[in-house]
Amino acid sequence: MPQQPPLVMQLVPMLLIFGIFYFLVIRPEKKKQKDHLEMVKNLHKNDEVVTSGGLHGVVVNVKDTTVVLRLDENVRVEFEKDAVLVLKKKAE
Repeated sequence: MPQQPPLVMQLVPMLLIFGIFYFLVIRPEKKKQKDHLEMVKNLHKNDEVVTSGGLHGVVVNVKDTTVVLRLDENVRVEFEKDAVLVLKKKAE
């Protein structure tokens, strides 16, 4: 009857797989999430942005949890701040 390797030696491959998974998947996603929250927190009037729905607009007003965008002349729409995905151009 062959002997089984110690429990520690059986856990090493699992720990190695978890470490690789952490550095390739979890860590970059957390950094991306942190950068997005920082960008949303620093939105200002006249910033050009793109929303998650693909709408391009200019920030008119920034509120606590929402932002008002001007999409066209006399067209203003209020979005949740999290719906802003990309900051195209920072206001001067």
